[in-house]
Amino acid sequence: MAFKIGLLGLGTVGAGTAEILLNPELRHPLVQEIEIGKVGVRSLDKPRPVDLPADLLTTDLEAIVTDPNIDIVVEVIGGLEPARSLILKAIAHGKHVVTANKAVIARYSDEIFDAASTAGVYVMIEAAVAGGIPVIQPLKQSLSVNRIHRVMGIVNGTTNYILTRMAREGADFDAVLADAQRLGYAEADPTADVDGLDAADKIAILASLAFGGRIKLPEVYCEGIRSISAADIAYADRLGFVIKLLATALREPSAPDDATDHLQVRVHPTLLPKSHPLASVNDVYNAILFEGDPVGQVMLFGRGAGSGPTASAVVSDIQNIVAILKATGGRSPHATADLHPLLACIHQHYCTISPMDDVVSRFYARFLTRDMPGVIGRLGTCFGDHDVSLESVVQIGFQDDLAEIVVVTHDVREGNFRKALAEIRGFEGVAEIPSVLRVL
Repeated sequence: MAFKIGLLGLGTVGAGTAEILLNPELRHPLVQEIEIGKVGVRSLDKPRPVDLPADLLTTDLEAIVTDPNIDIVVEVIGGLEPARSLILKAIAHGKHVVTANKAVIARYSDEIFDAASTAGVYVMIEAAVAGGIPVIQPLKQSLSVNRIHRVMGIVNGTTNYILTRMAREGADFDAVLADAQRLGYAEADPTADVDGLDAADKIAILASLAFGGRIKLPEVYCEGIRSISAADIAYADRLGFVIKLLATALREPSAPDDATDHLQVRVHPTLLPKSHPLASVNDVYNAILFEGDPVGQVMLFGRGAGSGPTASAVVSDIQNIVAILKATGGRSPHATADLHPLLACIHQHYCTISPMDDVVSRFYARFLTRDMPGVIGRLGTCFGDHDVSLESVVQIGFQDDLAEIVVVTHDVREGNFRKALAEIRGFEGVAEIPSVLRVL
């Protein structure tokens, strides 16, 4: 029995997916039972990296998602529209869906999964987070018996590549970004990557699965890497840290015992101790670290993007659906109750996300101060007045006749730290606060 897929998109990931399906040798036998039924493309005349019969290609994507002969629709066109509408139309026509589209899932998961539950079909999203690293299915299955306390990771290869090169070369952000764009590691418009938006989409998805509740994307705190300078990376190194863009979701430590869905979900640059497992993850690689009870720490590492890695995740999802259809004689479920409970996503309630002012963290701050007596003392007094305990205060040197002072705090409430900074900015002796970063 052959199971037919409708492939929406034949770009980088779509071509990689087709390549796997067209060459099933030495793979799981189920791959041989997956047949490409139709492929939706923007142009019929464009050169293709894979050789497909011309009669499989069409520019009519809606015809694919409504075709009664298609069992599974694979969406790899990216973007919000028409991807969202095509996914919903496929579901309405009883098709299972596999998508690599983290932006659509992060923003419209409630609408999409509600529709899928009603229609009794699967929406599989392994390829939406961390490319070829198997992270979604382990969360749904192997790790689901644990009480997950924290999910934390490097989930954007572009920013990790930029920060890695800044650290190795002592270069500033703008220069490395320009070179990354020239080499194809960064988009012409790098906003989604360097401003943390891509990572926010991904941690929203991971948090939803790890903690069993829906996440409202606008509540995810998001801060990118544009403000990171070569000086910050150098000072971090001297203090025993590396700087990484971390995406983090954890149960709120101060929440009541019965409030299991009170979470912190955030993306921001972080000073990581060099001994931390994520500190050595460099270049375009991704890694996700899980902390749970009783498993302890589990880290998954690999390439977070690219044709091969992402296509691997796409075909894995297709294969999971085919395995279920084959076991049920090719019949699709007809209601939520019939869906495999470890593959479907059926939670309904929304998690409560703590505001950043209530988050407790350590901080690194760099000050440029005028050469005046008593400046360091005034900094210490102001922080103390706002219940901010300092771990270290170091005068590094001078920059343009201004003294550079680096402060590292103990764990403090973010709201208190921000109030202290607001007051310090008004001090006569403080010319600038160029950097404020969190410390793990």
